[in-house]
Amino acid sequence: MPKTLPDVSTIERLELFGEDYNPCATIENKDDQRLSLQVYYKLALDFGGIGPKAANSGLLMYGSHADDARAHPGKHPNIDRLFEVLEKGHYLSVKAVPRRDSQAG
Repeated sequence: MPKTLPDVSTIERLELFGEDYNPCATIENKDDQRLSLQVYYKLALDFGGIGPKAANSGLLMYGSHADDARAHPGKHPNIDRLFEVLEKGHYLSVKAVPRRDSQAG
């Protein structure tokens, strides 16, 4: 399955922006979104953002979750977003927002 996913303990959330740099989604560092936070953060680190090549890599990282998302559209919105990037050739910018308690000062 996936490559090693990064530690996201110092990240509060990821903010995703569409090609027009309008905010399109947020992935928070909480139990039901942590895998997505790790996958999207890994893609941002490896690819500098999320385009079709990164989306394909991300779907591989999700493993069987991607199969479940394909079978049940809407059940896994963060995976659905990667399918949309692939289908439409979109590009997403990713901004990591650090946890306040992890910032100096």
